[in-house]
Amino acid sequence: MGATAAKADHHQDEPTAPGPAPFAAAPVAAIAAALAAILTALSPRYGFHRDELYFLAAGHHPAWGYTDQPPLTPLIARAATTLFGESPAGLRTAATLFVAAAVVTVAAIARELHAGRQAQILAALTAATSGFVVGIGHLLSTATFDLLAWLVITLLVLRLLRTGDTRWWLAIGAAAGIAVENKYLIVLLLASLLPALALQGPRRLLRSPHFLAGIALAAALALPNLIWQATHSWPQFSVAGGISDDDGMENRALFFPDQLLYLSPLYVPIWAAGWLHLRRTPALRWARSLTIAYPLLCFWVIAAGGKAYYAIPLLLVLLAAGCEPAVRWAHRRLLATAVALTAAMTAVLSLPVLPVSAIGIPQAVNAEVAEEVGWPQLTDAVAQAWSKVPPSTRPRAVILAQNYGQAGALVRYGPSRGLPTPYSGHMSFADWGPPPDSRDGPVILILQRGSTGYEADFTACREITRVDNGHDVDNEEQHAAIMLCTGTTEPWSALWPHLRRLY
Repeated sequence: MGATAAKADHHQDEPTAPGPAPFAAAPVAAIAAALAAILTALSPRYGFHRDELYFLAAGHHPAWGYTDQPPLTPLIARAATTLFGESPAGLRTAATLFVAAAVVTVAAIARELHAGRQAQILAALTAATSGFVVGIGHLLSTATFDLLAWLVITLLVLRLLRTGDTRWWLAIGAAAGIAVENKYLIVLLLASLLPALALQGPRRLLRSPHFLAGIALAAALALPNLIWQATHSWPQFSVAGGISDDDGMENRALFFPDQLLYLSPLYVPIWAAGWLHLRRTPALRWARSLTIAYPLLCFWVIAAGGKAYYAIPLLLVLLAAGCEPAVRWAHRRLLATAVALTAAMTAVLSLPVLPVSAIGIPQAVNAEVAEEVGWPQLTDAVAQAWSKVPPSTRPRAVILAQNYGQAGALVRYGPSRGLPTPYSGHMSFADWGPPPDSRDGPVILILQRGSTGYEADFTACREITRVDNGHDVDNEEQHAAIMLCTGTTEPWSALWPHLRRLY
């Protein structure tokens, strides 16, 4: 064995790392519960996000996969609304629980890295007040469960590294396989942690039969969705490619500024200290591979033109690692001020605390907040156009939405306004269409704002109205045109392939 390899594996012949301090269970649980209470109280405000409406619709079309995602989030959406009601508050119960669990997991990661009681509490506080964490706790998204999955897998990897017990590979494989059924980004975590482990050691862990068993378990759990993707020509690659082509350059330009902003600018010294703490502390050399994994993850995300938030889970791990040196070296009043200021900023930017009329303030930083406004009003505008369709032709008429947010809104709010099931060529809505060719009557088109040429496949189109969300919120649907056309230029079966959009 070469000198470098021998150095990397040297500590495998030594006793395992000392056990962590007792877990600060009561205060950490109290912090998670307080966050859950705040999220629950605010969850009914504003309304569904466009993605949440899509998940609700997808949950009523159960499958092992969808064009742009695996099946878990739509399944969670269906379960949450079945248990707690089909409302923003009912749906977001799941997001609240996942984020509360993520806060506890961050504290557990700090403990695993030899943080004492005060540092574990600080880890929970910084996680519970971070803008990204709170933001995905307010809305149900694929990122909500994904954050928890990344943190749990990292915690399991740390337990593996600290104890040297290779049976942890089985738990890691199970967690990774479940995570793949929610979001494919978990592959980036594995593509960062495993090479980092190979570079830093201990490499002995990668030669264990349990490592191969963990891979097999992960593959078995992920297989149903992978089969679905394979039998549907791997649409996820087209979706990812479209996102990279459209937003890749902007994502790369904003990657590092967003890394500073997504948790809190005030927490940058803590996670920077965490990286140095892992790198320089002899007692934590078993966890040193994390200092390679984070920059490696950043490299993968930037190379792919991905979004900056993809790397946030490992940044939270570094934040957890930095809490022990922070409580040792920083004044307690300084830390309390940083947490309090971050909590205030996060409340304004990530939570619906302001009236809708003031939504432009958080929207300047967090564009997603504006996508929670205006969906009932959009449905009202479509109902106005539907009233122009002669009753005799309504059985042959079609409502066609240009994107999944519009279609999801019509699925959710349309029945109470007497509207039929909508169609859309966007994402998985395309798989649930097309309309039958017998629906050869009038067509109501809901156009995206700024859309041009979409109505070229339809005849004698005229504008009936435009969407007004009633609050002058400048989101993607404000002032979208609602068109009434006499019909299509071709049968739906012929039109559908080029009405389909994967991003």
